[in-house]
Formats: sequence, C-alpha cells, structure tokens
Amino acid sequence: MWKDEVLEEIYKMREEHAKSFNYDLKAICDDLRQRQAASSRKLISTPLKQPRLQPSQSLRPTA
Repeated sequence: MWKDEVLEEIYKMREEHAKSFNYDLKAICDDLRQRQAASSRKLISTPLKQPRLQPSQSLRPTA
C-alpha cells in the first residue's frame, strides 16, 4: 500500500500536539488560537458558502 511521508509526519505532529494537552479539545483549540494570534502571517477568512438548491428542491419538508 502507498504511504505519503508528508502526511505521516503531519499525523505524527498532530498526535504529539494533542497528547501534550491530554487530548483536551478546548485546550488544543485555545493553544492553536494563541499561536495564530502570535503569528505574523496574514490570515484570510472567507464566509461559508450556502448550498445551492436545485430547482426541484425546496426548503420545506415534504409530507
């Protein structure tokens, strides 16, 4: 089976980071937000796209 070395390294780093916070999702997210705020990189945020409805679809449930 084919292995991607870059992905394997990313998975390892992610696992080590999560383990350092005892897999506490709130603590992990707080740390990532702090790192993001301290970074000098420009952040780009785009709004979420709303799904496009097909002409035959409706927002109302059918009976």
